[in-house]
Amino acid sequence: MAQTAIESQRVTFRAGADSTLLQGQLKGDQTIDYSLRAGAGQTLTVELKGSNPQNYVNVMAAETDTALFIGSSSGNRFRGLLPSDGDVRVRVYLMRPAARRNETSRYSLRIGISGAPLAPVPSSRDAVIPGTPYHASAEVSCGSGGSGQAARCQAFVIRRANNSGTVVVTNPAGQKRQFLFVKGQAVASDQPETLSVQRRGDVSVLSLGENSERYEIVDALVVGG
Repeated sequence: MAQTAIESQRVTFRAGADSTLLQGQLKGDQTIDYSLRAGAGQTLTVELKGSNPQNYVNVMAAETDTALFIGSSSGNRFRGLLPSDGDVRVRVYLMRPAARRNETSRYSLRIGISGAPLAPVPSSRDAVIPGTPYHASAEVSCGSGGSGQAARCQAFVIRRANNSGTVVVTNPAGQKRQFLFVKGQAVASDQPETLSVQRRGDVSVLSLGENSERYEIVDALVVGG
């Protein structure tokens, strides 16, 4: 059976507003993506209320198809910093058992964006790699699983105001991971696993989930030097 196409709707706020309330209805395997433009460092808030308890919401940061928030395991309220610039997607859906029974749900969805985005440093101040938005690249130490076996991963950075930046790492499996640094400290990622940070000298050791993925990011990559 062919998978039902995901519907997409663009979200805009009224002049002067920082949130909006959307209402709709789902039936069966119907899925709707609400897309809105946002910037790295802004805070996204999402709250879903559905008439069907199997009605959930996921959140995908810009430039990724991986959900940084999964409602079916974390509830239907989200508040968090966004790691990148571009279109954020807020996905509303019914869990598979309810979808297969062709159940319905009426829902209300509140979406808000607050805070000023962290603007990229202009290329006149910090040259970018030609043909890319990135200011610099480097190989970083990385690993996954409980074995602790080290590998080398390619990392790029978009440097931002106030010693901030978005670091994009491609892991050994070819998957991209985005991390937001604010004032030199890693504070958010585009993945659902909990981000933990340890400092070792001038290196931030980033871990996603317990015994999962690990990346070592040198300060100089983020802030220059």
